[in-house]
Amino acid sequence: LRLTEDGLPVDSGPNILELLSPAELGRLVGAGRETAYRAGDYFFQQGDAHDGIHFIRAGRVRSFYTSPSGREITLAYWPKGHFVGAPQILGGGEHMWSSVAVEPSAGLWLPGTVLRGLIRETPNLAIALIEGLTYKSMCYTALLQIMGTQSKTSRLGHLLLTLAAPAADGGNSARLHQHFTQEELANLIGSTRQSISTSLDKFEKQRLIDRRGDAIRILDVQGLRALCD
Repeated sequence: LRLTEDGLPVDSGPNILELLSPAELGRLVGAGRETAYRAGDYFFQQGDAHDGIHFIRAGRVRSFYTSPSGREITLAYWPKGHFVGAPQILGGGEHMWSSVAVEPSAGLWLPGTVLRGLIRETPNLAIALIEGLTYKSMCYTALLQIMGTQSKTSRLGHLLLTLAAPAADGGNSARLHQHFTQEELANLIGSTRQSISTSLDKFEKQRLIDRRGDAIRILDVQGLRALCD
């Protein structure tokens, strides 16, 4: 999941592991260390020494930055096939943000020195990593543009539109395919839970959305997009 400036649904980006042949994937797995995480377990934390990257083989991972005051902003939710540990994928320095499993997840850790050798030997791996880094740069660039140019209400509307699955009949309604708490929504757009609550109340009074607990259904996709634009 990544936030978009226009609120249009996006794909989840390249599945890095599927870009490799079975033999190339086998070499990658053989050179790395397979890992398992429970929900809430960290792949790494902000400030940890950077010692390589983690490919996500199953589950879902949240990457987020924590400010000196303790405020968090979610950078993205990464599904199976992506990796975490960018931008310095070959190691060195410290991790610039944290990555945590939001559900039971499996990973494949490769230290930077080993990854460097595999890149030299496997052109497809180099291409896959470039595609992955390109997609990540698009995610973070869009996030920066949105934070700098849109109000909190507009950001929330675009986020809901990004999360929504269009109605099967092609109508003007849509249902969010994942449930997020107000705190999670706030972290995704650099806002507060109180601001999220106020904006959701506003959308509901205008008959743009309907809520049942954390479940949200968009009643008027075009109306919500017009309000946010």
